[in-house]
Amino acid sequence: MKIDLTGRTALVTGSTQGIGAAIAVGLARAGARVGVNGRDARRVEDSVARLAEQAPGAGLVPVAADVTSEEGARRAAEVLPQVDILVNNLGIFGAEDPLRISDAEWRRYFEVNVLAAVRLTRLFLPGMTERGWGRVQYIASDSAVAIPAEMIHYGMSKTALLAVGRGFAKQAAGTGVTVNSVIAGPTHTGGVEDFVYELVDRDLPWDEAQRVFMREHRPQSLLQRLIEPEEIAHMVVYLSSDQASATTGGALRVDGGYVDSILP
Repeated sequence: MKIDLTGRTALVTGSTQGIGAAIAVGLARAGARVGVNGRDARRVEDSVARLAEQAPGAGLVPVAADVTSEEGARRAAEVLPQVDILVNNLGIFGAEDPLRISDAEWRRYFEVNVLAAVRLTRLFLPGMTERGWGRVQYIASDSAVAIPAEMIHYGMSKTALLAVGRGFAKQAAGTGVTVNSVIAGPTHTGGVEDFVYELVDRDLPWDEAQRVFMREHRPQSLLQRLIEPEEIAHMVVYLSSDQASATTGGALRVDGGYVDSILP
């Protein structure tokens, strides 16, 4: 399958590292002009330079903006006033005793993981529907449907994203715009390495620590390893393409079989 996104402009939030960076590279390699987003201008510029080495000749645009605020979202829209592919990847996560999560922390997870994506969808979806083509995606998580006890606040936010995606898909019905969520399973990123070492012995070498983590904390994974960010990106690139024109309102799994379900 040859995916050609030439002439399309994408914005990937939280794309200076991890899954977001892999998605940005994947879209750029397919020919899209891609906005690389982060809060810190210097870090965004450094990331654009690094990602350009992985996708030579790609059109990468630095979008330094804190999209968790209304002002930051407007700033992103000023840099990229027309977005054809919006990938709401930005998110925070962490383990915490559920009985000790404060009201402020519950609000923070909702505002960063959910409201930022809603705000950007409101900004860019009207233009997509007017042009008769567009792709909106929300990077969710297995934690949306298999909520870990130590990450209830995170799971809640990702469950909300599934509802947001389904609802906006109905809003875009019949317009040529598709809206989907991608359920990512336990994925190997720098942040996840830190998280793994919060739960297992920090003296263990990474390969062994990963195995212990999957065995003790994610035993239902059929893949029995952490997913690489590029594997998530492959699904996002496909959903961004013309080939995925009949896929909308869905929650598609790239979870290594983690969720015990025969439904997508």
